This record gives sequence, structure tokens and C-alpha cells, in this order.
Amino acid sequence: MNALSFIEVDQEAIRHNLRALKSLCRPGIQVCAVVKANAYGHGTELVAKAIERDVDLFAIDDIEELRALRDFSNKRAMVLGYVPKGCLEEAFALDAEIGVYDVDRINILQSIAHKHGTKAKVHLKIDALLGRQGVLPGHAGEMARTIAESPNLELISAYSHFGNIEDTTDLTHSQLQSEAFAVALAELRSISSAPIARHESATSGAMAREPGQSDNDMVRLGIGLYGLYPSQALSRSFTELRLKPAMRWVSHLAQVKELPAHHPIGYGLTYITSRPTVIGIVPQGYSDGYDRGLSSAGDVLVKGSRCAVLGRIAMNMFAIDLTGVPNAKAEDEVVLLGKSGDEEITAEELALRIGTINYEIVARVSPLLPRIAK
Repeated sequence: MNALSFIEVDQEAIRHNLRALKSLCRPGIQVCAVVKANAYGHGTELVAKAIERDVDLFAIDDIEELRALRDFSNKRAMVLGYVPKGCLEEAFALDAEIGVYDVDRINILQSIAHKHGTKAKVHLKIDALLGRQGVLPGHAGEMARTIAESPNLELISAYSHFGNIEDTTDLTHSQLQSEAFAVALAELRSISSAPIARHESATSGAMAREPGQSDNDMVRLGIGLYGLYPSQALSRSFTELRLKPAMRWVSHLAQVKELPAHHPIGYGLTYITSRPTVIGIVPQGYSDGYDRGLSSAGDVLVKGSRCAVLGRIAMNMFAIDLTGVPNAKAEDEVVLLGKSGDEEITAEELALRIGTINYEIVARVSPLLPRIAK
């Protein structure tokens, strides 16, 4: 690899995580691998190819991600997000299974499928006490009747999404969501004679709800596939899964030099050396996804040692303190996320330092950085 900066993706770790999460679910349950947002920053193609034979379908967010997926996979693909009306025919041509929640789009898909003399596959999204995308449970029957009266549509499933299951041990709201979803599903099944699969669990639901508590026919596995727990609470409860983080973010020193005492570093003069300091320049920045909030607050790893970020993160570079790393030189490896020697920087650590969640840390890594299989 000639690039100064790149993302290593451990495909075996992803396969391990998939096996671990499937062990929580009843035998035979369908698995939807969520590879939206460039597979949570890991690279859709590398991830999809690692597990394509072991999952039933992929989930992506939009038409652009569907196009990219079809460059290397003909696997079943469910579009979770919004597809503009003008792109529905293309999505149909790319053999997408489309999430629906309004009569207008159902009618458009019926017209497209009728024109081509075949069926369009749809999944009905139920907004069961989440307050986001989807049809409210009381209107699910109207959607079901419209689909039932559309001979060129095939209703594959109805699905919902939990809103408060990661960071709490109180599952009262998730139970209310399941009950609301069950009422909507019962109405759907009373209208449609076709079998309708149900799914409401993502990774957090697979942990908190699937073992012994679920009638789901499918689970949607996202964050856990990548070796990250949805929350600290669930990581404590499910340590036995031994999920393995799959991303390692690597760069290399672009320069090493010594600055005298009382010398400023970076924009805004926010850091002034208090002693002679050996610094290294890392050719990554906020345009690459290394958050500006890590200015004078983050660490990286060089030769297995922690090195503090000094001064502000710029668009394409930042400085680190190399004083404690003897003989550091240009093009030595720098690890922004992952392991080096006995040390490790986790997505959770970075998230804590900037007040966000591990999902955002990995998902925001620039898609322009090369992804390589470990």
C-alpha cells in the first residue's frame, strides 16, 4: 500500500461478529446485513464480499448506495431510506426491495411493475412509537389494502425500529413499541393472505429482545457486525460475544522536527510548547473524518506508544507530541483508530472525548481513503 493513509478492514472479524450475533437469535432467522453509510465507514464492497454467502440480504439507505452495491453484488437488497419518485424505476430495474409508507409511492411502484409485466417487492415501514419514517399503526391497514389491490406488488415484510433500547435497562418503551407493531401486523395479516415477515430488531434488539422474547422472522444487523456495541450498557451485558472491532485507521508521519520552548502549534495559537518538543505531522484532518473536537484532546499511536494531539486539527493535517518516541522518523506508522503493539485507541474512546457515539466515529471516516482487507 503506497498511500500515506488508509483503512484496514478485518474481514475475519466481521465474519466472527456475524456468527456471534446470530447465536443470540432463533435458528433459521433471516439476517439482513446493514451496509449503509459505506458499511458504517468500513467500505461496502469489502464488507459485503466478506459475508455475502452468510446473510440473506443487504440493507442500504438510498439509490446511490444501491447503484454502488450492484457494481459487485446481485444479492437481495433492501432500500431503507427515501428513493425519489424519479428514481423508483431505476431502483426497480436494479432489483431493489423498497421500503414504503405512503399510498402515492405504492401506486407508482405498481405502475412501474405492471409496465414491465412483473412484480415489485416492498417492505412496509411501521412507525411504532418512534416518530420517524413510517406509517402510524392506525393507518397500516390502508397501506395493506392498497398493496393487496396492486397485483404487481409483493409485500415481503412489515418492520419497525426500536427507539430506546441501547442505553437503558428499562425496556418498557420497547415493549410498548412491540405491542403497537403487533397490532399493526395483525391488521396487515387480516387483509393480506400472503405471508408477511416481521422484523424490528437491529443489533441492540438482537441483544436485548431476540433471546427468547421475539417472534421476528428477520434481524437487521448493523453496528455489531463491525465489532462495536450499540452502547456501554449492552457491552457490559454481552461481553461474552467478544465482538472484534474491524476497522484500523492508519496514517504515516509526513514530517518530524523539534520545536523550541514557547513555540505555537497550529491555527489559533491554542497550543504553545512549554519545553523543547519533538513533533510529528500527521497527514489527516477533519476532511478525512478526524474530528476537530480532538484538537489538543486526542491521542494517536506511534510504535505502540500514545502520542498526544497538539493544537488544532486542520483540514488535512495535525501535529502530535513525539518526545516520548525515540528515533521516530518520517513515514513511520501512525494509528488513529485501532491497535499498535499493546495499546489500542477505540471508537468508544474517541466518541467520549468529543461527546458523540461510536457509530459516528467510524461512519464519518472519509470514503476517499483507500479500504484494504487485512
